[in-house]
Amino acid sequence: MDNLTPERRSANMSRIPSENTSPEMAVRRMVWELGYRYRLHVASLPGKPDIVLTRLKSIIEVRGCFWHQHPGCIDSHIPKSHIQYWGPKLARNQRRDQENGRELRKLGWRVLVVWECETKSARKLLRRLTRFFDKSAAQS
Repeated sequence: MDNLTPERRSANMSRIPSENTSPEMAVRRMVWELGYRYRLHVASLPGKPDIVLTRLKSIIEVRGCFWHQHPGCIDSHIPKSHIQYWGPKLARNQRRDQENGRELRKLGWRVLVVWECETKSARKLLRRLTRFFDKSAAQS
């Protein structure tokens, strides 16, 4: 049960950032250290992708495990209170992610999704980004 008033809960939720989150910043730092330059949150592309590497025609989306319902992740649970709100809200996020990914691929972009939980291990993240960039460079 939620012990906050609806007004207080709304105020708390409105303070959660959608851009420049800790996981996004970790990925951006690593991409920069690897020597790649990028643009951020390009509004002209479907979904306003987090990291856009124009030269490689590649995109990196950094997604929160809860907000985007990372399959199999412990952080992707649906809250027990207000299920009638959270269920459809989180399902809409997933649908939008799929649609944006499809549109981006149709436009010729390569898309890598990095989940919030994957940013916790710098070694694994580095390996994943390196593989993605090696493939992107080979296709350019």
